Amino acid sequence: MASGFAQWGNDLYTGRRSYDIVGRRKIWFAISAVLVLISAVLLVRPGLNPGIEFRGGSEFVVSGVSDTDQQLAIDTVLAVSPDEQPKVTTVGDSALRVQTSTLTNDEVTEVKNALAAAYDVEEATNVTSSFIGPSWGKDISQKAITGIVVFLLLAAVVMTLYFRNWRMAAAALIALFHDLIITVGVYAGVGWEVTPATVIGFLTILGYSIYDTVVVFDKVRENTADTLQQSRYTYSEKANLAVNQTLVRSINTSVVALLPVSAILFVGAFILGAGTLRDIALALFVGMLIGTFSSVFIATPVEVALREREPAIREHTAKVLAARAARAAGGQDELEPAGQVRVAVGALKPGAHQGFAAQPKRKR
Repeated sequence: MASGFAQWGNDLYTGRRSYDIVGRRKIWFAISAVLVLISAVLLVRPGLNPGIEFRGGSEFVVSGVSDTDQQLAIDTVLAVSPDEQPKVTTVGDSALRVQTSTLTNDEVTEVKNALAAAYDVEEATNVTSSFIGPSWGKDISQKAITGIVVFLLLAAVVMTLYFRNWRMAAAALIALFHDLIITVGVYAGVGWEVTPATVIGFLTILGYSIYDTVVVFDKVRENTADTLQQSRYTYSEKANLAVNQTLVRSINTSVVALLPVSAILFVGAFILGAGTLRDIALALFVGMLIGTFSSVFIATPVEVALREREPAIREHTAKVLAARAARAAGGQDELEPAGQVRVAVGALKPGAHQGFAAQPKRKR
């Protein structure tokens, strides 16, 4: 199996096997549009569930309990403050986290005593309370939004300078927004609280996504550098070859990255009940999956769509396709169809550069 996968990757790199990813970009755009639309709807209803760090309030942690009945905690809080709508979560096998709106000092004391009595634990040692003011939560929310905006702006500037091509920067930003909206939409749909750990996860997946996109774009730039100096292949076909050549690397990187994240999410969160791990792990898991999809099926197709609007690229594409049609009509050797660019590797000397020249495939 390993040798078969290696052969498949080698065939993709040399062009003996190819998938017309760029040529079928309308399909990928349609899939992405549906996912983004669903995420947008989820962001409106039911919407995000901000954690106490963002909305402010009081939090109680009851530890050392033998019965983690959440309804008991809800009834206990309502007995002290009937207008409350407490949120109760289980932490591990013997602890509960109870979150409420802002309570007075007297109400905090009453709730602590009531929870201790309800779960038959010592109030002084097994029930802790903390308070987060609304102004602090608002400040945290603003800093989270600022952090994401600054990251996107810096990413756009760096990519524009690195590739000397604003279209690649624009395509990368579109892919980043795509990843962010879908990941946040999943959070809204699941209903988990958005905590500072969640925001860290969002920033992390943006970094992962842009890293994967830069690797693909680097190969696209290498393959398309001489597009206008040759008349065998269009810009779209050369860019598609780059996506195929980096496909195995994208798959391997994603699998290696998702294995530990999956362990954190499914073992650390669901089995051990670590809430903080759950918050960041879900963002990483969804974001990495979507980031891999966007780097392969969204970023380069968007960049090609933007480049094909240029008069020089459009004219070159028309000339290549016209020459190909004339050659086919005359019964001459037919070049590879769209997406099937082949590169010559047999004549390379050891250690030679991997930027191979495209070669036609003769029709038998």
